[in-house]
Amino acid sequence: MPAEAETSTRTTRTEPLLVDLALQGGGSHGAYTWGVLDRLLEEPWLQIEGISGTSAGAMNAAVLASGHARDGAAGAREALERFWRRVSDAARFSPLRRGPVDILLGRWTLDHSPVFVALDMMARVVSPYDLNPGRVNPLRTILADTIDFDALRRSRIKLFVTATRVSNGQARVFRNADLTPDALLASACLPTLFQAVEIDGEAYWDGGYAGNPTITPLIRETDSIDTILVQVNPVERAGTPRSARDIINRVNEIAFNSPLIKELRMMALLHKVADAGSEEGRRWAHMRLHRVHSAKLVTLGASSKLNAEWSFITMLRDEGRRAADEFLAQHGAQLGDASTFNFEALLEGVLQ
Repeated sequence: MPAEAETSTRTTRTEPLLVDLALQGGGSHGAYTWGVLDRLLEEPWLQIEGISGTSAGAMNAAVLASGHARDGAAGAREALERFWRRVSDAARFSPLRRGPVDILLGRWTLDHSPVFVALDMMARVVSPYDLNPGRVNPLRTILADTIDFDALRRSRIKLFVTATRVSNGQARVFRNADLTPDALLASACLPTLFQAVEIDGEAYWDGGYAGNPTITPLIRETDSIDTILVQVNPVERAGTPRSARDIINRVNEIAFNSPLIKELRMMALLHKVADAGSEEGRRWAHMRLHRVHSAKLVTLGASSKLNAEWSFITMLRDEGRRAADEFLAQHGAQLGDASTFNFEALLEGVLQ
């Protein structure tokens, strides 16, 4: 975006405002969230108090908080860029790449990659315990190299990272003092690709099955009233999927959005009935919710979540910055005053 256009849409607010961030997961689509964060960090009046994240959202959260602890907003922005550059560099020689036709037509999908098709089929019949007995995950080294976990434990930004217990399907929320590379890998552990991550004798899978992301801790454990949800996974898609791959992809989208929608409905109900006379009731009665999302993500298929080409990563980053800039232009003045996301509409058809 040209500098002149960006400046024209920038909100003129200057008074400090505490905000929380809720970051969804979505593989390399998390680079879109990077762009949103990069743009929000340009606004000194937005002071981030808490971040809840799952999968790629959890990694974005931890990288941001680590960089912020070192050098404020500038350090957070630099750390996010370094992290995503490392992710792309690690995938430079990966066989999971677009074919010549997709490159020529400007398509980001891996649906026509022979390696992706083979891995997709194998994941349905072969366990990662057979394919990857050594638990190799290049993200482990990247996380260890780009995040100062000691700084996270001291960070003024409260972190809430969700993973799913394999034993009972319930969520575990890791907080600053609990965070390690394993905790972040647990939050992003897709069971068809990676072995479950064991922490303190408990096995964990991707947090998206239980909370994508979990918002309740932001309401109950921070002073901020305003929460900005950065949504990556499309809630709605036009038409009915008919191919086997499209059906599976849509089922996965619904599954990974379902915990969020259920939690938003619970929040909407508490918002309506909470007794503002108590401290707990006041938090639910006065909370404000906002959402940054993009129609561009609806056009991207599930296979592109494994596409880590730098050109794709930067396209998503730029789209995230554009969406955040549009959000600030339309709703920046309402932050601190009123919700700009009508989450109470989710109760329609539920309460009769």
